[in-house]
Amino acid sequence: MSDIPRSPASSDTDVLIIGGGAAGLSLALKIADQAKVTILSKSSLDQGSTYYAQGGIAAVLDNHDSQESHVEDTLAAGDELCDKQVVEYTIARGRECIEWLVEQGVKFTRDMQAADNQPSSESFHLSKEGGHSHRRVVHAADATGRAVFEGLSAQVMEHPNITFRINTVAIDLITTDKLGLPGNRCLGAYVLNELSGQVSVYRARFVILATGGASKAYLYTSNPDGASGDGIAMAWRAGCKVANMEFNQFHPTCLYHPQAKSFLITEALRGEGGLLKLPDGTRFMKDYDSRGELAPRDIVARAIDSEMKRLGCNFVYLDISHKPDQFILKHFPTIHQRCLEFGIDITREQIPVVPAAHYSCGGIMVDQHGKTDVDNMYAIGETSFTGLHGANRMASNSLLECFVFAFAAAEDILARLDSVKFHDTIPSWDESKVTDSDEDVVIAHNWDEVRRFMWDYVGIVRTNKRLQRAQNRIDLLQQEIHWYYSKYRISRNLLELRNLTLVADLIIRSAISRKESRGLHYTLDYPDKLETPKNTILEPDNFQASDLKAVI
Repeated sequence: MSDIPRSPASSDTDVLIIGGGAAGLSLALKIADQAKVTILSKSSLDQGSTYYAQGGIAAVLDNHDSQESHVEDTLAAGDELCDKQVVEYTIARGRECIEWLVEQGVKFTRDMQAADNQPSSESFHLSKEGGHSHRRVVHAADATGRAVFEGLSAQVMEHPNITFRINTVAIDLITTDKLGLPGNRCLGAYVLNELSGQVSVYRARFVILATGGASKAYLYTSNPDGASGDGIAMAWRAGCKVANMEFNQFHPTCLYHPQAKSFLITEALRGEGGLLKLPDGTRFMKDYDSRGELAPRDIVARAIDSEMKRLGCNFVYLDISHKPDQFILKHFPTIHQRCLEFGIDITREQIPVVPAAHYSCGGIMVDQHGKTDVDNMYAIGETSFTGLHGANRMASNSLLECFVFAFAAAEDILARLDSVKFHDTIPSWDESKVTDSDEDVVIAHNWDEVRRFMWDYVGIVRTNKRLQRAQNRIDLLQQEIHWYYSKYRISRNLLELRNLTLVADLIIRSAISRKESRGLHYTLDYPDKLETPKNTILEPDNFQASDLKAVI
């Protein structure tokens, strides 16, 4: 093997975290005092989903609320598929998470004291969102994600044991199984430096996937461009099971404007009195659910989709203009400013909105510590399936899940830190049989094709015929992409397309296998629910050595 070109020298780290959102940053801070940590991000930290999260974090902090109520609301939203033990475990740790975030410097909105109109030092302002029976959403105005990002990233950048690398794209996980060794243990990852084009080996004692979701599989989405399902795809190729991939949450209200790419109108706006209306000003949500605008997201999204199809219109309206100007400016400054940039004054005008793919309720199967099927590999945040969300995520439970399972994974890793060693013999990346591509336009065309047929055939309302059309197209595309991947040097666009197409295939297969309508999965061919609901669990096919360009 001495004549085979070798990639740059490997980088060693105790804990390799792939993804720099809320889950990854929290885990890093929890373990960095005792371990060397490296965080990989495809772009800058503020390009992930955490930064753009507007709503907040659900936690029981009010004396009139209770953990039992939060559990009941979550179970109801999850439509009988939540794991009750996981729900109770997660919600019981809500206060601990909020207190830790405050310690990290996250500045949440506080209630104002009536006497002097100053922030209270003891109570947070709590908002109410769809599916919640009480006000329990802690937030920082309408830019909670940015506040969390700024607080955590400041701590991460100052910690001497944390190395943060941007423009680095994980290609695939390295496991003993892929190397033909006994067992299936994660040893590290092959990582592309996007700027130099070089591929390095990152050896690690523990690897954490915190890569976010896969909503870029859809044409219209609230997610940033990096949400291409990388963690789910890499875990699948490494031998991990995935679950409930058919449950894709479509946020009911994304701003409809040709230049307003991926701009979400937070559910909190409806929680504070925003009304959904048809173009003629008629309200319609009460026709679909007694809770009106505060029904769970799947119901609201389907209602909007139904009215748009019935009327042949491109959008509906969300109206908060009946509230006082100062109320709107205080609670929704980001939305107000962003809409003004597009000529919409939300204190005077209605906001045109459409549903958009927003959150993946399924993902990599993990236990209560975030551990996957592969030894020494964890998955946390949106890329994982913990059992919390069931068939539909309740608003603002997602950030709570990030912190709870980041803390749980950190505890487990620290308990095992001294017993796990580095693996010595990891082969370098082999590019001896590939060439530079002169057909990169194929990547863009395939990317666009996937997202369009996923939107048309695997969207808010599904049928057997639509799903089969999607399956036929994804089968052909995967063959083309596999051929392309085996012939040409890799790039970020190619890696994301490869991952996105695989995840789209998992979504389609899961949707075809569910012969009922439940939660976020609604099909005209099976409009009723089965009496005994089950999770959809997919197990990976046998690993093909040709999928990994390494010297085995």
